[in-house]
Amino acid sequence: MICSRKQNGCRLLELVALVNRGIQLIASISVLALIVLGVVLGSRFGTDPLDVESPLIGQPLPPLILETISGEPFAFTDLSGSPTVVNVWASWCLPCRAEHAVLQSGAEAYQGVDFVGVVYQDSASRAQSFLDTYGGGYPNVMDPDARAAIDLGVFGVPETFFVDAAGTIVAKVQGPITASILEETLNAVLLGEQPGTRTAGTVQLAE
Repeated sequence: MICSRKQNGCRLLELVALVNRGIQLIASISVLALIVLGVVLGSRFGTDPLDVESPLIGQPLPPLILETISGEPFAFTDLSGSPTVVNVWASWCLPCRAEHAVLQSGAEAYQGVDFVGVVYQDSASRAQSFLDTYGGGYPNVMDPDARAAIDLGVFGVPETFFVDAAGTIVAKVQGPITASILEETLNAVLLGEQPGTRTAGTVQLAE
């Protein structure tokens, strides 16, 4: 389009044409971005961001020495020789309440397996109140400076670790454990298998 500077109407048309080209360019970029996003999301469709194999699978349980809620020393090395279920929980964690009865039943059903609870970012008084309300049944230890949580690579609660009789971490469940998952995982551990990591639901983060 050829226009003189005095032809204001023509200049207006040029401006409109320029704006339209800009809009078309932005639209093209937006479409391209959506396509790229779709490819990325499509590649992760059906996966859980937490469903990642723990690097601790196949590694020894950290030799932690903590204290029970009542203040007595508790060494994880003393558990060697028996399969162990280590459940990381907190009184403020709603999913932990949902799974607690499952763990209690499991501790009663599997007499040859040790169950231990690790209290995460919580106080002894609140943890004891939780156990008074929902029941105990096995030792629970405090983790005041999050040493255990760091060594175990805890992302949130609840998380449950399965340790074989040799003291090796062979399985991890993220989220509230169910009766079927507990049974399947423990049976596999007792058979000498290494179930690995699985996600059972949502974990809750400390506020």
